[in-house]
Order: sequence, then C-alpha cells, then structure tokens
Amino acid sequence: MGRDTVATEAEVATGGAIGAARARLVIAASSVGTIFEWYDFFIYGTLAPIIGRLFFPSGNPTLEFLAALASFGIGFGVRPFGAVVFGYLGDRLGRKYTFLATVALMGLATAGVGFVPTFSQIGVTAPIILVGLRVLQGLALGGEYGGATTYVAEHAPRNRRGFYTSFIQASVIGGFLLSLIVVLSAQQTMKPAEWDQWGWRVPFLFSLVLLVVSLWMRLKLHESPIFMALKAADRVAVNPVKEAFSTPGNLKLIVVAMLGIAAGLTVIWYTAQFGALYFLQSSQRLDDNWARILIGIGAVISLGWFILFGALSDRIGRKPSIVMGYALTLVLIFPLFHLMASAANPELATAQRRAPVIVSGPDCRYDPFVFGKQRTDCARIIEHLTSKGVRYNKLNTPGTALIVGNRAVADRSAEGIDRALTDGGWSIGKVKPTIGGAILIVFSVAMLGMLSGMTYGPVAALLAELFPARIRYSSMSIPYHIGTGYFGGFLPLISQYIVARTGNPFSGLWYTFAVVAMALVVTIFWVPETKGNDLD
Repeated sequence: MGRDTVATEAEVATGGAIGAARARLVIAASSVGTIFEWYDFFIYGTLAPIIGRLFFPSGNPTLEFLAALASFGIGFGVRPFGAVVFGYLGDRLGRKYTFLATVALMGLATAGVGFVPTFSQIGVTAPIILVGLRVLQGLALGGEYGGATTYVAEHAPRNRRGFYTSFIQASVIGGFLLSLIVVLSAQQTMKPAEWDQWGWRVPFLFSLVLLVVSLWMRLKLHESPIFMALKAADRVAVNPVKEAFSTPGNLKLIVVAMLGIAAGLTVIWYTAQFGALYFLQSSQRLDDNWARILIGIGAVISLGWFILFGALSDRIGRKPSIVMGYALTLVLIFPLFHLMASAANPELATAQRRAPVIVSGPDCRYDPFVFGKQRTDCARIIEHLTSKGVRYNKLNTPGTALIVGNRAVADRSAEGIDRALTDGGWSIGKVKPTIGGAILIVFSVAMLGMLSGMTYGPVAALLAELFPARIRYSSMSIPYHIGTGYFGGFLPLISQYIVARTGNPFSGLWYTFAVVAMALVVTIFWVPETKGNDLD
C-alpha cells in the first residue's frame, strides 16, 4: 500500500500523522455514515406526534404522544445489547466490517418503518411491528458509535485525536439536522392531507438512498492499523465482553464512563435538541414547522461548538471542558428555556401572569397514560389544559372548579374551557414567532448547543483513550450506550410526563438538572484525564 493509504502501528502509537488524503477519507466516511445512522434514528423522534396519532390512537393526544416517545425510548433501551453484540464483533473481527453491518441494519430497519401499515389498517399488529423495527434500530446504533469513534481515534495522531473524533460527535447533530431538513422538504412538496395519509413515510424510505451512499463510502476504507497490529501479533481478545468486565480496573472505568460521561452529556444533548423542540411545539404552542426551522438553524450553529471543543481538548485536556460544560448547564438551563418561552409566545407568558389558571377538586390526580377518559371531572379538565400547553395550579377542594384569572368557568366542556381561556387572553392556537422572537430562540438553542459541545465534543477521544486496544470497542460502547440509552433515550418521555403531571412546562428540566449534577460530581472526583494516552 502507498504511504498515504494506511498508517503503521508505530505512526499511530507515537502520534505520527497519516497522509492527508487518507485522513480526509477516514473522517468523511466515518462521519457521513454516522450522520446517516443518526438520521435514521432521529427521524422517528422528529415525527413522534404523527406516529403517535397513527400507531397509538387512544382519543387522548397526550397519551398518543407519550406512547410514541416510549417506543422512541425503546430503541435507546436496547442500545446496550447492540453495544455488547457489535462490540464483541468489533474487537474480534475488526472495526471496519462491524460498522458496515451496523449501518446496513439501521438503513433497512428505518426503511421498514415506511412500509408498516397503520393501526387503522391492521390494528394492534401495527405498533408491534413498529416497536420491533425500533429494536433493530437500537441494536444497530449500539454498535455504530463505538465502531466509528474507535476507527477514527485509532487513525488519528496523538496530538489531534480530539479534533479528528469531534467530527463523529458533530455527526450526531448532523443526523438530527438532516432529519429536520428532509421532513420540512417533504412537507412543502405535498398537501397536508397527503402528508397525513402517506407523505410521512417518505423520510423513512429516503434512508435507502442514504444507505447506498454510506455503504459505498465505508467500503473504501481499510481496517484500523491498531487492530491489524493486534491481529498480526495474535493479541486479539478471545472474549472481549468478558475481558471488559474482568480486566483489573476496567470495570471501575466502565462505571465512571457511564455515570460521569455518557449520562451527563446525553441529557444535555437531548434537552438541547428534542427537549427544546417539544417545548416549543407543545408547551409554547409554536407552529410545528417554525419550531423545526428554528431548532434546525440553532443546530447548524451548534455544529461548530463540537469541533471547537474537540480541538480545544487537544490543548487543555478532555476533562476541563466537560466539567465546565456540566457546571454551566446547571446555571443556564432554566434561564435559557425561560428566554425561549418569552420569545416564542409572548402572549402565553403574559396570560400566565394576568390570568392564572387554577383547577380544584376532591380528586385531581391526572394520569397521562389512561386509555380513554380520565376518572374524574378535575382530571379531565387537566387533560384538556395539558393538550393546549396551558400552565395551571391545583387545589384540593370539596367541589370541582376551574378559574381563569378571577372568573369561575361554568361550562367545563372542551369548548367552554377554550372560550374561557381565549377570553382570559390565552393563545391556545399555534402561533408564529416575531423576527425578534425567532432570533432569541435561535440564540437560546445555540447556547444550549454550546453546553452540549463542551461536554460532547471531547468525549470520543476520552473514551478511546480510557480503554486498552484489545477490548476498546466493547469497553467504550457498553457504558456509553447504557448511559445514553437509559438516561438520555427516555429523557423525552420522562420530561414530558413530568410536564403533563405538574402543568408546569419547565418542570421537566429538573430531570436534566439532576442527572447533570450527578455527572459533574462523578467527573470531578473519578474521571481521569486521558489526553495524550497511548492507544496501542
């Protein structure tokens, strides 16, 4: 092979540079494949409202939405199993062929969603098939991240690992951004009735095109030089998963990586993207497409943060950036969401101050997961208020009552509640932002993206440097996907459930706050600095 085709083991271990052409191919092929895999995974979350309506019909919009988010979370829940399976294969058979398999599985499973009949067509079989495909997506994604980051890190010079691997981190936002672009483009080319009937399937089917491109690019890659050296020296792990847990000191590193790194960074990321999107669409009643556009613009700006802090970690270390990102998140998360709220729907914020809504009764326990009607009149009022994004307070009284401002509402039907809210100055319909409001929303999302970039940008390099080469794929994949799968994957469901139960659109942020606080403590005391560690 030519000098620019592959690096020797000595070059990589000592920090020597691989050829420029080879470096560009490694980064591009790994990053593009990762973008496509995350596109496939995120397109489901982007279309969660329509999926809930078509596959989980219940007559309860909140329940439909939560059911869609629950099935979204299932894909994350099985990611650790994918990490075990593909981590084993990656450490035994090689990095390249393993992440070829993951991208193929992801693309086919995503396209499959585009072919599944809806609940109205085949009944309960529809959501069962849908969840099954989500499981396959989760398994594929469980193997993708470890493969891509390990592959790039093992090609990178020692003094530029943070920069090289930051493109993999930025690719996650790239996948989210691509999902928004495809959804918006598809919606603009068809009528609303066509979109609801069959158009929503187009973004899923589009993944077949992305699959072909991704496979073509990744087939041009060679195996990682470090894995080839391990294979030549007959040092490939016999059972990498077992060794990941039995190697002295490695289990502690796995636990630390899961709680201090994966859990913390992932809740910040999902809060910055999906959390902000659902907050604008549901709680703030912002027009769905406007919300997607503004989040997308903020995501474009945020791409730079990931690369910036990844590169910066090559100079100052991985740990300082992550610690600072966690600390700033605890300080800024609530102010940034309050700024978004005031910018997205000023009339709603004004109504909350001038005409507060009070719901009272002997039993106001609202259960978002009830199929059909709520048990009590008070709970039914809360259900309707929640579906409109209306903030309310609850009181325990002998009789059921609804007060908007200083007026008791006699007609507590859905129509009567809507009239009372409108008379009180509440904007319960979808709204479009002002130019100034749009700018503030994009600024808020970009600042959330900065917090995510500070914590996510350096992480791929840190995880690769934390574990030994023969069990690296398994050791970094397992804690990463447990942390991201369970702490982050169910964040949309947990936060939206908290909002639905409390009536406070900001209450779901406490979940993010608590996880980040835990991660900050773990990182400060137990995460080691890894910058410059040998990878062989």
